[in-house]
Amino acid sequence: MSDYMIRATAAHGQIRAFAAVTRDLVEYARAAHNTSPVATAALGRLLTAGTMMGPMMKGEKDLLTLRIQGDGPIQGITVTADAAGNVKGYVGNPQVMLPPNAAGKLDVAGAVGIGVLSVIRDVGLKDPYVGQTILVSGEIAEDLTYYYATSEQTPSCVALGVLMNKNNTVRQAGGFILQLMPGASEEIISGLEKRIGELRPVTTMLDEGMEPEDILREILGGIGDGEEGSNLEISEPMPVRFFCNCSKQRVSRALASIAPADLQEMIDDGKPVEVNCHFCGKSYEFETDELRQLLQIRKKKETP
Repeated sequence: MSDYMIRATAAHGQIRAFAAVTRDLVEYARAAHNTSPVATAALGRLLTAGTMMGPMMKGEKDLLTLRIQGDGPIQGITVTADAAGNVKGYVGNPQVMLPPNAAGKLDVAGAVGIGVLSVIRDVGLKDPYVGQTILVSGEIAEDLTYYYATSEQTPSCVALGVLMNKNNTVRQAGGFILQLMPGASEEIISGLEKRIGELRPVTTMLDEGMEPEDILREILGGIGDGEEGSNLEISEPMPVRFFCNCSKQRVSRALASIAPADLQEMIDDGKPVEVNCHFCGKSYEFETDELRQLLQIRKKKETP
């Protein structure tokens, strides 16, 4: 198995955790959008978060959207994920280039800027649930940690990372989310905080050959164990992938919804129209005759 995520519980249910390795899907996104290294890192971090937060939803048709809107040159990031491990996303400016930050790392915070993080859960109700917080750092993991603490009142630790090769392909990508459940004891909280403070960056652990299971064992192993031994329980791995459900039929429905005058203008131009999917970059071409058919469909819908 290449990319996958796992769930775990520890300390007799006082801690729940998620961890994922996402190198292949982040590399797919990089190639599909031709992103610069800093754009790849920013998008890859949010895609990785989506692979873990999507499966937190219960319904098969539930949809999660993570949206970062900042004043930085990347011009925003959007990711959607479902409960089955499918994720997709894009950035506003995939070619953004910035010098390294003070630590010599890719300046994701500088690319994102100051703004807002939105977490939107569509669970089939009339209106989706929308949680929104400010961006506290622009580093994405810290912003999600802050979101969980303020919007969902769930003390959490989110770690996300993307490591690039010298040829600008993705070398490693992954992350984890740790959450304290209601009623967690002070002993468990302090023990977890100590472990987190001693951790190496997640990409360092992945580059050392550690798998998501190894990372969670290093963080959570032994916490809350009693005489009966370890109570860390890790689920079976769930495959995760970059998957876009766009199609020419879906795009044609979107075209048919625009103003008839705009459709007529495209027809009068006499040239094929190319429409690109924001999420995966795939192009769909519509000939003039196809546009005429869409215009007829639109007019029929508007006829009383």
